[in-house]
Amino acid sequence: MKVFKGAVTGCGFFAVNQMHGWQDLDNAEIVAICDRDPERLRIVGDQFGVARRYASAETMFADGGFDFVDIATTVASHRALVELAARHKVPTICQKPFALNLDDAKAMVKAADDAGVPLMVHENFRWQTPLMAVKDALDSGAIGKPFWGRVSFRSGYDIFAGQPYLAKGKRFIVEDLGIHVLDIARYLFGDVDRLTARTLRVRPDIAGEDVATMLLDHANGITSVVDCSYSTFLPEEQFPETFIEIDGSDGTIRLSKDYKLVIHGRTSGTSRRDVEPELLPWAAKPWHNIQESVAIIEKHWIESLATGTEPATSGHDNLKTFALVDAAYLSAETGRTVDLKDLLG
Repeated sequence: MKVFKGAVTGCGFFAVNQMHGWQDLDNAEIVAICDRDPERLRIVGDQFGVARRYASAETMFADGGFDFVDIATTVASHRALVELAARHKVPTICQKPFALNLDDAKAMVKAADDAGVPLMVHENFRWQTPLMAVKDALDSGAIGKPFWGRVSFRSGYDIFAGQPYLAKGKRFIVEDLGIHVLDIARYLFGDVDRLTARTLRVRPDIAGEDVATMLLDHANGITSVVDCSYSTFLPEEQFPETFIEIDGSDGTIRLSKDYKLVIHGRTSGTSRRDVEPELLPWAAKPWHNIQESVAIIEKHWIESLATGTEPATSGHDNLKTFALVDAAYLSAETGRTVDLKDLLG
């Protein structure tokens, strides 16, 4: 069994989860890490036993000795790092949001294509086991032909405590969280033709929007509602669960609080089961659903490298999700419905 050697650039808040995920894989090993902050570099390097530590990505790539790179930095640096990896012909997995704008995202995908190397976006929400269970139920035909769906993420969790930079950007919830929820809608219901969105800033101490509601017209005729909020304060905090409602010609699917999945068929009856994610040894509730999905998507990436197949959340696939983010902001700004062909061409 080949062991794929990797490098990680960015040793911040979320990268620790990615390091744990890589460490759990028998056929992957992180051999180099990079961060401009020497203290973060020391902490992560010591915790995971990585001897090669760099303050400069250029120097790390020049030294080489790895089969792929995991870019876990903030979005402003993504294009430069993806293009740097492409110049060195290194397969790349990149954190989301993938790029600052759709033009940058297209340029990054082209750079990887021109270099002949795979590029995957770390779009991990669709890899949560409860959501994969919903997808399996939908694909099984248990509720007939789906015609309506809702993907909802509403919370009052203080996401800014661990990631204070999120409070400073003019774009917030659609770009940071909504991109995941929109990707789930594409994963479950297919690609989107048109999108209408409304956004709102409820918290006065942040720069961007913290509430968004989006109406999606899917190419296959399904209508879905995607809504997300970080200003929804409930008696029981639901973070970081995503709730799903799907109506079909012969039944319904509901994924509700505490990972309860209910599938009801008009003639087959009702089934109920618990689809809570595994609590990995290094994970902690309530983050365990996201942490498990990180490990699952990284396993998928290594399998894709080993077999030479395109990963499910490739750069090309993510352009369609990223376009939904741009469409949401454009719709919210102009008050009109956006045709995705106008953005993707």
